[in-house]
Amino acid sequence: MKFRINNLALAEEGKRKVDWAEIHMPVLTSLKKKFQETLPLKDIKVAGCLHVTKETGVLIRTINALGATVAWCGCNPLSTQDDVAASIADEGVSIFASRGVSNEQYYDDIHSTMKIKPNITIDDGADLTVEMHKTADSQMKEVYGGTEETTTGVIRLRAMERAAKLKYPIVAVNDAETKHDFDNIYGTGQSALDGIIRATNVLVAGKNVVVAGYGHVGKGIARRAMGLGANVIVTEIDPIAGLKAKLDGYSVMPMIDASCTGDIFITTTGCKEVITEEHILKMKNGSLLANAGHFNVEISINSLEANSVSNKKINENNHEYLLKNGNKLFLIGEGRLVNLAAAEGHPSEVMDMSFANQLLSVIRLVESRGKLAPKVYDIDKSQDQEIAKAKLESMGVQIDALSPEQKSYLEGFSEGT
Repeated sequence: MKFRINNLALAEEGKRKVDWAEIHMPVLTSLKKKFQETLPLKDIKVAGCLHVTKETGVLIRTINALGATVAWCGCNPLSTQDDVAASIADEGVSIFASRGVSNEQYYDDIHSTMKIKPNITIDDGADLTVEMHKTADSQMKEVYGGTEETTTGVIRLRAMERAAKLKYPIVAVNDAETKHDFDNIYGTGQSALDGIIRATNVLVAGKNVVVAGYGHVGKGIARRAMGLGANVIVTEIDPIAGLKAKLDGYSVMPMIDASCTGDIFITTTGCKEVITEEHILKMKNGSLLANAGHFNVEISINSLEANSVSNKKINENNHEYLLKNGNKLFLIGEGRLVNLAAAEGHPSEVMDMSFANQLLSVIRLVESRGKLAPKVYDIDKSQDQEIAKAKLESMGVQIDALSPEQKSYLEGFSEGT
């Protein structure tokens, strides 16, 4: 089957969105122009499992333009934009994705994508990579390597490496500075709150916003919430992260204490059971629950359902749960990635850098085929610098350069007091 999508008739609408995103992704566009003569991905088969958004549409176009054959699927049941999926299918790419799929269909789509017998995998959350590792060794021999887009996926893959279960090299795109310092902080910071506001139209100013986790994602959300006038409370398990949050001006306390005062709860940890039954039963009437982590395991939805006498749909992305104690709690986006379930994901300008890293990492893997051990690799510093420089140039921003004397000073040790 060439594709499995919701509605091909949406293709023109999706194309307009992808065209819009492409205008706002100058770094990726410049890389496309740079490599279009040499076609470094000619005859390479690429399987992707990544949120099907307009920005992803630009990445797929770029990989295709550089000679690759592409098959794609979504990496989250609620993050696929059906019109974008239709536009990708209409451009002749094998894509298996639609919004609101069941878990069974979700994995069927991954396996359909795998039928391309890829040389390269592009993943977001590591589901494709894990499923690839369950296939026959004969198919695995065709894989040169893969990339991983998000924190949760990198954690899973590093665990596979430690357990000696990883069978091909992975580039941790997430760990590039031009990814996590921008995508995670500025991208999720803005888009997570965008999702909550679209689903509820709630006024953030004056609310107690509880941010669970103070990694890059948590920092971004806390900053944006404070900028909208919220009183921000951070919960943490890491004393260093907790100290950073405190010195950044936020209240820091355990979740059990925050449960009593929070109005909006946003989980960002990548761990499970961050908000549990104990917390749910202490929450105020009208509290909103949202998750910005990759999987829908951070909020205990089972506990929410077990302690409810009824639930009803307010709108597509907002469900009301009437608890046995009489309080009403509202779950946004079914507890899935709120910025993609209830909004459009990160702005194109941010994804420009993330996907530039993806493209350059894919090219690196192709050029290094057979030379890399099955490990998780970091992005080279030079690649990070190249992408940041290109982004600044696209914004019309110039910076200083070291003089020969300064460079010599920084590289030497002879000059002192």
